Formats: sequence, C-alpha cells, structure tokens
Amino acid sequence: MVELTVHSQQRCFGGTQGFYSHPSKCCGGSMNFAVYQPPQAVDGPVPVVTYLSGLTCTEENFTTKAGAQRMAAELGLLVVAPDTSPRGSEIPGEDDSYDLGTGAGFYLDATEAPWSKTYKMYSYITKELPAVIAEHFPGDGARQGIMGHSMGGHGALTIHLKHSETYRSVSAFAPISAPTQCPWGEKAFGAYLGSDRAAWRVYDTCELLRDGLKSGAKILVDQGGSDSFLDEQLKPDLLRAACEEAGQDLELRLQPDYDHSYYFIATFMEDHLRHHAQALGA
Repeated sequence: MVELTVHSQQRCFGGTQGFYSHPSKCCGGSMNFAVYQPPQAVDGPVPVVTYLSGLTCTEENFTTKAGAQRMAAELGLLVVAPDTSPRGSEIPGEDDSYDLGTGAGFYLDATEAPWSKTYKMYSYITKELPAVIAEHFPGDGARQGIMGHSMGGHGALTIHLKHSETYRSVSAFAPISAPTQCPWGEKAFGAYLGSDRAAWRVYDTCELLRDGLKSGAKILVDQGGSDSFLDEQLKPDLLRAACEEAGQDLELRLQPDYDHSYYFIATFMEDHLRHHAQALGA
C-alpha cells in the first residue's frame, strides 16, 4: 500500500480539488501531484485524464490557472496533474537553469549519471503514478487519456504513442514536437540520455511516427500563432509532416494572436476536455 499525504482538499464545482504527495521509488523522494475529483466520482469510477505541465512548472500551475475544473465537473473527468521533475535530488547544477534539472524532467528516464538515479519521469508517469491513482482515487483505469503543454505536450504525445492501449485519448497545447531538433531538447537529451542521438529517438514524437508507431486516436493540438517559441523550439510543421507521412490522424489548430501562456491554455481547455470525454465515453 502506498502512503498518501493529503496537503489540502477544497470543494470545487461540486467536486473536490486536492493536493497530495507520496514517496516515489522512481524519483527517489517525495513527489507532489494534484487531483480533481468530479461530482460523478461519488457514484463510481470515472475516466482519468492526466495533464503534463511544461518547463518550470509544478502541479499547481495547471490546477490554479487552466480553469479545467468547471468542465471536468460537467463531463465527469478525474484530472491528475503531477509535478514536472524530482525535487531536491542534490545533483550538482540541478537548479542552475530553467530548462535542465528541477522543473525540467522532460518525461523521460535518464540513462546518464548523475541524472539516472532520480530523473525517471517516464516510468513515474506511466507506472508509479497510475498505481497511486488506482489505489487512492475513483478513477477508471480502463478509460484514460493524456494531455500536456510545451514540454508536457511532448510528454503526452510520446507516452500516448507508446501506450495507446492505456492512454486512449491525447491532446497537447504548443508541444515540443521534435525535441531532437530544437535547443531545449538537444540540451536536455544530451544531459539525460548521452551523446548518442539514436537513443533520443524514443522520446521524439516525429521520430516515433517515422518508426511506425502510431495510434488509432485523433491527436488534437492547439498552437498559438504569436507564441515566441513557435519556430525555434516547438516546430508544429514537423509534427504535421510526420503525421501525414505516417497516416496518423491529427487536428492541428493554429490560433492567431495567442501566445504560450496559460491564458492561451485556459481559452481552449474546454475543447480539449470535450475531446477526451468523447473518446473515453464520459
């Protein structure tokens, strides 16, 4: 049995918004996460949507800024928001920059020392956290979806493609579409995975698609047209091309004048949650 610490719980749109932590074997310490339980959960298990946040974020950014609870309550979705990395691993340089180390786990399992001891966010998201949710919350493990923003959009897309039988629906806001071809990804992957770029492919959505890994689900992506990271870091055109080549169903929406912020995310959150609810039979 996994020990769960309840930090706070508040009534919200007839359901409960809570903040929790638990000891993590994957990450070598305590991991924080947030869960919104909709009103329908009192009658039995409901579909689960996991949201992966971007660089510098914690479990609080999405929970307090995205405005997801009202629609999650209406649709009957249990929404899980984990932290973005281990905390306090005492790795030299862990807190020196915003795009490597703390707050920048990139949803992969590091293979290079010293990161490989605790930076196991891929295993944490796909194995350990779902087990905690199944044990302590009224989520239906047979009806799960995954979504995310920026670094978290990268995580959601790659995890879905590799686990489409588990995460039956997927969406992303401004995902890092091709991390092996942008500065953020090259910096993080080089540190976490080493210099062999062939080892990076399993954490790159475009490369996974080129390697024949696609799903039967529609991928919904929203991208702000005025996003300052659009051309250098996010590269949605590469995602579009990879999906077309692979025959992967993709709805990529470029939203004029929107940027990379949670104002953008909150604007289109309802569309994304409806997308998941429809796919999961909520």
